[in-house]
Amino acid sequence: MPTVRASDGVELYYEETGSGIPLVFVHEYAGDLRSWELQVRYFSRRYRCITFNARGYPPSAVPTEQSAYSQDRAADDIADVIKGLGLGKAHVIGCSMGAFASLHLGLRYPELCLSIVASGVGYGAVKGKEALFHAELDATVARIRAEGMAEMSKVYSRGPSRLIFEETDPRGYAEFVQQLGEHSTEGAALTMGGVQRKRPSLFDLEAGFRAYTTPTLVFCGDEDDATLEPSIFLKRTIPTAGLVVLPKCGHTQNLEEPALFNSFVLDFITRVDAGRWPRRIPESQADALIAAVKK
Repeated sequence: MPTVRASDGVELYYEETGSGIPLVFVHEYAGDLRSWELQVRYFSRRYRCITFNARGYPPSAVPTEQSAYSQDRAADDIADVIKGLGLGKAHVIGCSMGAFASLHLGLRYPELCLSIVASGVGYGAVKGKEALFHAELDATVARIRAEGMAEMSKVYSRGPSRLIFEETDPRGYAEFVQQLGEHSTEGAALTMGGVQRKRPSLFDLEAGFRAYTTPTLVFCGDEDDATLEPSIFLKRTIPTAGLVVLPKCGHTQNLEEPALFNSFVLDFITRVDAGRWPRRIPESQADALIAAVKK
């Protein structure tokens, strides 16, 4: 079984398909490396695709200490995969929890990133709603431990931003729910309690994002309300960011609209590799509506 040893000794299971410039895919809380199957089939025709399961998601190891799970540790794990496989630099594509980790990777390890795609990112980030977010997470952790993931998957998969997925693609949604129910109960509880509950708000990282030089593409679905405001914030703050908003789409754009997602990502990384993904023109952010003002 192929694994990479993280810098703290935890074994991370990975799969590799294709050859060429490396793409590293980082899954969401409710997914695992299988969530990227529609992307791997598409991009492995041109690129070296790496998917891996986060710690807490078998067959990756499931450390039993809460201290082994954090936002910094999640970013470190991506870095350890890139370095452990000798990739040099990679295009990093993350969804939700994986998008948070990918953005933090860009803050802490820009030398490892060719580009970053952050999809469905922003849950719990809006200022003033932290207490509500933390209360919901605490209640969910308690239910996961009491009922197990096989049962809690039926609840978690019915979140507001998931409903459009079920309506649009019932077969894809059913597969998503089935895979979610197969997750480790212990790993799911520890991940939610350590990575999601304790991560800083994106809005508190503004200074770091304004200094970003890594080409970045932000995705959100227009029916994923919790990520709309954070996505616009990232677009306006990161000088190298572009923004894609997919209509009638929820939290997992790569699963709900794979053809559109793949097309936008391919165009993005092709432009990056060609040196044709420019920084934001400062004058385009002026308050004036008619004539640009030189900054």
